[in-house]
Amino acid sequence: MEIKSAEFVISNTKVELCPKGNLPEYAFIGRSNVGKSSLINMLTKRPKLAMTSATPGKTLLINHFLVNKEWYLVDLPGYGYAARGKKQVDKIQKIIEDYVLEREQMTNLFVLIDIRHDPQKIDLEFFEWLGENGVPFSIIFTKADKLSVGKAKENVNTYLKKLSERWEELPPVFVSSSEKKIGRTEILDYIDQINQSIKG
Repeated sequence: MEIKSAEFVISNTKVELCPKGNLPEYAFIGRSNVGKSSLINMLTKRPKLAMTSATPGKTLLINHFLVNKEWYLVDLPGYGYAARGKKQVDKIQKIIEDYVLEREQMTNLFVLIDIRHDPQKIDLEFFEWLGENGVPFSIIFTKADKLSVGKAKENVNTYLKKLSERWEELPPVFVSSSEKKIGRTEILDYIDQINQSIKG
Protein backbone atom coordinates (compact mmCIF):
# COMPACT_ATOMS: atom_id res chain seq x y z
CA MET A 1 0.00 0.00 0.00
CA GLU A 2 1.24 3.44 -0.89
CA ILE A 3 0.39 6.24 1.54
CA LYS A 4 -0.69 9.19 -0.56
CA SER A 5 -2.23 11.25 2.23
CA ALA A 6 -2.51 11.19 6.02
CA GLU A 7 -4.24 13.97 7.87
CA PHE A 8 -5.28 14.63 11.43
CA VAL A 9 -9.07 14.75 11.79
CA ILE A 10 -10.15 14.89 15.43
CA SER A 11 -9.11 14.24 19.05
CA ASN A 12 -11.60 13.43 21.77
CA THR A 13 -12.27 11.35 24.86
CA LYS A 14 -15.72 10.08 23.95
CA VAL A 15 -16.40 7.29 21.49
CA GLU A 16 -19.68 8.91 20.38
CA LEU A 17 -17.72 11.93 19.11
CA CYS A 18 -15.55 9.82 16.79
CA PRO A 19 -15.97 10.46 13.04
CA LYS A 20 -19.25 9.41 11.47
CA GLY A 21 -19.40 7.02 8.51
CA ASN A 22 -18.29 3.45 7.90
CA LEU A 23 -14.61 3.75 7.03
CA PRO A 24 -12.54 1.00 8.69
CA GLU A 25 -10.40 2.00 11.65
CA TYR A 26 -7.06 0.51 12.67
CA ALA A 27 -6.20 1.44 16.23
CA PHE A 28 -2.74 1.43 17.83
CA ILE A 29 -2.25 0.93 21.54
CA GLY A 30 0.55 -0.01 23.90
CA ARG A 31 2.13 0.77 27.20
CA SER A 32 3.66 4.19 27.64
CA ASN A 33 7.00 4.71 25.89
CA VAL A 34 6.60 1.71 23.59
CA GLY A 35 7.28 3.88 20.53
CA LYS A 36 3.71 4.29 19.30
CA SER A 37 3.96 7.84 17.93
CA SER A 38 7.24 7.03 16.17
CA LEU A 39 5.66 3.94 14.58
CA ILE A 40 2.62 5.91 13.37
CA ASN A 41 4.89 8.58 11.88
CA MET A 42 7.01 5.90 10.21
CA LEU A 43 4.00 4.09 8.72
CA THR A 44 2.53 7.29 7.28
CA LYS A 45 5.91 8.84 6.38
CA ARG A 46 4.77 11.99 8.18
CA PRO A 47 7.44 12.75 10.81
CA LYS A 48 5.21 15.00 12.89
CA LEU A 49 1.78 13.41 12.38
CA ALA A 50 1.62 11.88 15.86
CA MET A 51 3.37 13.87 18.53
CA THR A 52 6.41 12.07 19.91
CA SER A 53 7.45 12.94 23.41
CA ALA A 54 10.30 12.16 25.76
CA THR A 55 7.72 12.02 28.53
CA PRO A 56 5.77 8.74 28.48
CA GLY A 57 2.02 8.87 28.58
CA LYS A 58 1.35 12.03 26.60
CA THR A 59 -1.50 10.59 24.51
CA LEU A 60 -4.60 11.01 26.66
CA LEU A 61 -7.06 11.21 23.78
CA ILE A 62 -8.45 9.14 20.93
CA ASN A 63 -6.74 10.64 17.86
CA HIS A 64 -8.12 9.96 14.38
CA PHE A 65 -5.96 10.32 11.25
CA LEU A 66 -7.53 9.82 7.81
CA VAL A 67 -5.23 7.85 5.49
CA ASN A 68 -5.66 7.88 1.70
CA LYS A 69 -9.22 9.12 2.33
CA GLU A 70 -10.06 5.40 2.75
CA TRP A 71 -9.36 4.39 6.35
CA TYR A 72 -8.59 5.80 9.76
CA LEU A 73 -5.46 5.24 11.76
CA VAL A 74 -6.42 5.69 15.41
CA ASP A 75 -3.89 6.57 18.11
CA LEU A 76 -5.20 5.45 21.51
CA PRO A 77 -3.93 6.44 24.97
CA GLY A 78 -1.16 4.27 26.39
CA TYR A 79 -2.01 2.03 29.33
CA GLY A 80 -0.13 1.19 32.49
CA TYR A 81 1.77 4.39 33.18
CA ALA A 82 2.40 4.16 36.92
CA ALA A 83 3.23 7.82 37.53
CA ARG A 84 -0.39 8.83 36.94
CA GLY A 85 -2.84 9.04 39.81
CA LYS A 86 -5.54 6.38 40.11
CA LYS A 87 -8.25 8.78 39.01
CA GLN A 88 -6.48 9.50 35.73
CA VAL A 89 -5.62 5.82 35.20
CA ASP A 90 -9.31 4.93 35.61
CA LYS A 91 -10.32 7.71 33.22
CA ILE A 92 -7.89 6.51 30.55
CA GLN A 93 -8.97 2.91 31.04
CA LYS A 94 -12.59 3.95 30.43
CA ILE A 95 -11.62 5.83 27.24
CA ILE A 96 -9.81 2.73 25.95
CA GLU A 97 -12.55 0.28 26.95
CA ASP A 98 -15.34 2.42 25.46
CA TYR A 99 -13.54 2.77 22.14
CA VAL A 100 -12.36 -0.84 21.84
CA LEU A 101 -15.71 -2.38 22.83
CA GLU A 102 -18.19 0.10 21.36
CA ARG A 103 -16.63 1.43 18.17
CA GLU A 104 -18.11 -0.72 15.41
CA GLN A 105 -15.77 0.73 12.78
CA MET A 106 -12.72 -0.57 14.64
CA THR A 107 -11.47 -3.30 12.33
CA ASN A 108 -8.22 -4.28 14.04
CA LEU A 109 -6.33 -3.30 17.17
CA PHE A 110 -2.54 -3.29 16.89
CA VAL A 111 -1.02 -3.89 20.34
CA LEU A 112 2.57 -2.65 20.55
CA ILE A 113 5.16 -4.51 22.62
CA ASP A 114 8.77 -3.43 23.23
CA ILE A 115 10.77 -6.34 21.78
CA ARG A 116 13.48 -5.95 24.44
CA HIS A 117 11.26 -6.89 27.37
CA ASP A 118 10.06 -10.22 28.73
CA PRO A 119 6.28 -10.78 28.68
CA GLN A 120 4.77 -8.34 31.18
CA LYS A 121 1.75 -9.16 33.32
CA ILE A 122 -0.08 -5.99 32.29
CA ASP A 123 0.21 -6.83 28.57
CA LEU A 124 -0.77 -10.48 29.06
CA GLU A 125 -3.84 -9.39 31.02
CA PHE A 126 -4.73 -6.92 28.28
CA PHE A 127 -4.53 -9.73 25.67
CA GLU A 128 -6.79 -11.88 27.88
CA TRP A 129 -9.32 -9.06 28.09
CA LEU A 130 -9.28 -8.64 24.29
CA GLY A 131 -9.79 -12.38 23.85
CA GLU A 132 -12.67 -12.51 26.33
CA ASN A 133 -14.38 -9.67 24.45
CA GLY A 134 -13.72 -11.08 20.98
CA VAL A 135 -11.68 -8.06 19.86
CA PRO A 136 -9.64 -8.67 16.65
CA PHE A 137 -6.02 -7.74 17.33
CA SER A 138 -2.46 -8.14 16.12
CA ILE A 139 0.87 -7.67 17.88
CA ILE A 140 3.61 -5.32 16.70
CA PHE A 141 6.99 -5.75 18.38
CA THR A 142 8.72 -2.35 18.34
CA LYS A 143 12.35 -1.18 18.61
CA ALA A 144 13.79 -4.20 16.76
CA ASP A 145 16.87 -2.11 15.85
CA LYS A 146 17.89 -2.17 19.52
CA LEU A 147 18.67 -5.92 19.35
CA SER A 148 20.58 -8.23 17.03
CA VAL A 149 18.42 -10.11 14.51
CA GLY A 150 18.99 -13.37 16.39
CA LYS A 151 18.12 -11.92 19.80
CA ALA A 152 15.01 -10.20 18.39
CA LYS A 153 13.81 -13.50 16.94
CA GLU A 154 14.51 -15.29 20.20
CA ASN A 155 12.55 -12.71 22.21
CA VAL A 156 9.56 -12.92 19.84
CA ASN A 157 9.57 -16.74 20.06
CA THR A 158 9.73 -16.59 23.87
CA TYR A 159 6.79 -14.21 23.88
CA LEU A 160 4.70 -16.33 21.53
CA LYS A 161 5.48 -19.44 23.57
CA LYS A 162 4.15 -17.65 26.64
CA LEU A 163 1.00 -16.62 24.77
CA SER A 164 0.42 -20.14 23.45
CA GLU A 165 0.03 -21.35 27.06
CA ARG A 166 -3.35 -19.60 27.03
CA TRP A 167 -4.18 -19.20 23.36
CA GLU A 168 -4.92 -22.00 20.91
CA GLU A 169 -4.49 -19.67 17.96
CA LEU A 170 -1.99 -16.82 18.01
CA PRO A 171 -2.73 -13.41 16.47
CA PRO A 172 -0.77 -12.04 13.50
CA VAL A 173 2.65 -10.78 14.61
CA PHE A 174 4.85 -8.05 13.11
CA VAL A 175 8.36 -6.93 13.99
CA SER A 176 9.14 -3.25 13.50
CA SER A 177 11.70 -0.51 13.93
CA SER A 178 10.75 3.11 13.37
CA GLU A 179 14.45 4.02 13.13
CA LYS A 180 15.24 1.48 10.42
CA LYS A 181 11.78 1.48 8.76
CA ILE A 182 11.45 -2.27 9.47
CA GLY A 183 7.97 -3.78 9.26
CA ARG A 184 6.34 -0.88 7.42
CA THR A 185 5.51 -2.82 4.24
CA GLU A 186 4.18 -5.85 6.14
CA ILE A 187 1.91 -3.83 8.43
CA LEU A 188 0.50 -1.68 5.61
CA ASP A 189 0.00 -4.73 3.38
CA TYR A 190 -1.93 -6.41 6.20
CA ILE A 191 -4.20 -3.36 6.55
CA ASP A 192 -4.64 -3.30 2.77
CA GLN A 193 -5.61 -7.00 2.70
CA ILE A 194 -8.29 -6.42 5.32
CA ASN A 195 -9.57 -3.33 3.49
CA GLN A 196 -9.80 -5.31 0.23
CA SER A 197 -11.66 -8.18 1.94
CA ILE A 198 -14.15 -5.67 3.41
CA LYS A 199 -14.76 -4.18 -0.04
CA GLY A 200 -15.05 -7.66 -1.57
